[in-house]
Amino acid sequence: MVLSFNNTKTRSKWNGFTGKWYLQLFQNKDIMNALYTTLIIAFLSALIATLIGTAAALGIQAMRTKARTLLLGVTNIPMLNADIVTGISLMLLFIACRFTLGFSTILLAHITFNIPYVILSVMPKLKQTSKRTYEAALDLGASPSYAFRKVVLPDIMPGIFSGFLLAFTMSLDDFVITHFTKGPGIDTLSTKIYSEVRKGIKPEMYALSTIMFLTVLILLFLVNMTPDDPKVKKAAVHAPAGKFRKFSRFFFHRFAPAAIMLVIVIGGFVYGSSSGNMSGEKVIVYNWGDYIDPEIITMFEDETGIDVVYEEYETNEIMYPKVQSGAIAYDVVCPSDYMVQRMIENDLLAEINYENVPNLKYIDDIYMEMSKQYDPENKYSVPYLWGTVGILYNKKMVDEPVDSWNILWDEKYTDSILMQDSVRDAFAVALKSLGYSLNSTDLDELEAAKKLLIKQKPLVQAYVIDQVRDKMIGNEAALGVIYSGEALYCQKENPDLEYVIPKEGSNLWIDALVIPKNAQNKKNAEAFINYLCRPDIAKMNFDYITYSIPNSAGRELIEDESMRESNIAFPDISQLKNCETFNFLGDENEIIYNQLWREIKSK
Repeated sequence: MVLSFNNTKTRSKWNGFTGKWYLQLFQNKDIMNALYTTLIIAFLSALIATLIGTAAALGIQAMRTKARTLLLGVTNIPMLNADIVTGISLMLLFIACRFTLGFSTILLAHITFNIPYVILSVMPKLKQTSKRTYEAALDLGASPSYAFRKVVLPDIMPGIFSGFLLAFTMSLDDFVITHFTKGPGIDTLSTKIYSEVRKGIKPEMYALSTIMFLTVLILLFLVNMTPDDPKVKKAAVHAPAGKFRKFSRFFFHRFAPAAIMLVIVIGGFVYGSSSGNMSGEKVIVYNWGDYIDPEIITMFEDETGIDVVYEEYETNEIMYPKVQSGAIAYDVVCPSDYMVQRMIENDLLAEINYENVPNLKYIDDIYMEMSKQYDPENKYSVPYLWGTVGILYNKKMVDEPVDSWNILWDEKYTDSILMQDSVRDAFAVALKSLGYSLNSTDLDELEAAKKLLIKQKPLVQAYVIDQVRDKMIGNEAALGVIYSGEALYCQKENPDLEYVIPKEGSNLWIDALVIPKNAQNKKNAEAFINYLCRPDIAKMNFDYITYSIPNSAGRELIEDESMRESNIAFPDISQLKNCETFNFLGDENEIIYNQLWREIKSK
């Protein structure tokens, strides 16, 4: 809560009071869309599940004992299953049925897991309902539908309402099933918060958490205003209703629920119209978290009239299965070098028509030559960003020269070392420290690297991805394995930090823009890639994310000379002599690496 009022993005220092993060929160289109999506899906899924669940409960109640017991047992399966099992099962079902993952698949998934909760809530009320009352109404001449509405429905209404509220709450709270069934450009609050936390928590998330906490606190306060003493309750019931009491009863029992429903419905229309107002032209982009200046997307949409549907991932290993499955037809993806090679070998990429990418001329020839290591004919990819992996250390916490990977095994820095939570990055550190290639497939070398990483594990504070940035800025660790672009940002925030490429060598990486073979908007994808190759756009990207750009003309536009000539962003070629790019090692070796990594993480 305190951090939501801190006038800086880092949590490590107080820089004055501000309310700007709350303003930016409500101006953040992505978060607001996630909020509307969450409410709409929760309301619609709860409503539909309540109708289906109530009808199902009535049918089950009318069955014979054995059939009823069997069906109730089947109904309980979704509640007994782990969410991840339900989520993956539904995703595979949608893919098998050729459904495009998106809003509709999330809604169907939520309805599916909500129905059992409604049945569970309605069944006890049905058991308490007397059949004789219903039959008496029929004997008195009432039609079956009229008798049901006037006799049965009022008796089971508390159960129906409880089921609706339970379904609504479960839908609001769900993350795992939504994560597996959502498509590009669709986020609920839970998935949005998850993706933001994986990238490093932004101040807007602190503001959102504060609002959610205060909302729940106020609701709890209002609920607990009801007196507990039975005598007081009885007196309150029989007391003459004053104007204030009448108003409060009207407000909480009628106006407030109606207002909430109205807000959800209006929000749904606004959300639907904003989505529906998209022109027919769009491009679906799948990129790393926080890997583009958001202003660039807005500028591209304004200049071209092409809408950008943007989704983010955390690792290549998360991205690859989603592209491979074909459940979502992405138009532009940004894999790393070795993953580009893997996608080419598995025939997942389309050739780029470079006539539609004239700005490719601004990419320096040296990077086009380097990219031939994973794209031999430069037919499938365009270099986007590049850099190195090295050690970021705090000069005040490390009292010796840092020039080797071996310092990451120094017991003096126990619980003050951060490692990358990535199979290839972690093994690269161990393999290089042993003097081996980071592309090794030798089982003895890999076993030695595994033992070295297991030996290091008690010294490691955490295995992280983007969180290394905040931890190093906040002086929470002395040493961290980090990407050069992150190191440059950290150094700007904390001058006590220094970055080094170890003498044994490291990973020289290139992230490239590619077009999947099943892309539905190939020309728009090429237009987007061409736009990112424009020198002024490349410079904007560097200013925002501080990762090295392969765009030589864009580099010349960087105003800050210290940044333009930075040894971290643009190291001298002599520093890279022992560096290697990752190669795709084949599916069999990929399995071996993953198995060894699981053994390390399980220790």
